[in-house]
Amino acid sequence: MDIIEIFYRNRNEELAIPMAKYMKNLFPFLGMKKPERAKLARDFLREKKKKDKEVDWDFIWKCFNLPEREFQYLAIDYMERVKDLFTPEDMKEIERLITTKSWWDSVDAINKVVGHIVMKYPELKEGILLEWINSDNIWLKRISIIFQLKYKERTDRKFLKKAILTNCQTDEFFVDKAIGWALREYSKTNKEWVRDFIDSHRDKLSKLSIREASKYL
Repeated sequence: MDIIEIFYRNRNEELAIPMAKYMKNLFPFLGMKKPERAKLARDFLREKKKKDKEVDWDFIWKCFNLPEREFQYLAIDYMERVKDLFTPEDMKEIERLITTKSWWDSVDAINKVVGHIVMKYPELKEGILLEWINSDNIWLKRISIIFQLKYKERTDRKFLKKAILTNCQTDEFFVDKAIGWALREYSKTNKEWVRDFIDSHRDKLSKLSIREASKYL
């Protein structure tokens, strides 16, 4: 029995309704919570990681083309497992993925994979990530701001500053929230830089961004 059939056999209509509602009914759900989904997929993902020598984009897109949201989560869980297989050549495909069935749940999960790839291939910052800063798509903008969340002292402050200042007046909730999130996270490493940044650009940053950024200052 393949993993897609396993997921369908374990659907729960009672849970599916509130789960879809939580995501503003943008996507139908099978009604499988994360612990159950992880348990059902564990052996499958372990085997995929062991045998795949390159990223299985056919599988990723198969999951993204299925209607239920848990399949997109499965694809991203797979991406996380095989994150070391990604190369700069995969980034355009990742961009397409980010802009497909986009909402904060999928975008923020894919962001973790992007962060890993860019840490490995920093030249991507001056290529595709720079394009994302200037994109018309709010989700690409969001990732250009938050992909360094776990970088700590390795954060490229110049790039972070550019990503924020290019996008701080979009008046988009998910962009403003990302700015605050990125600054808040970096403040755990360098409070002084974040405090100075907020003070220097207070007239440009939204109240939401400033509030989020200041939580640990």
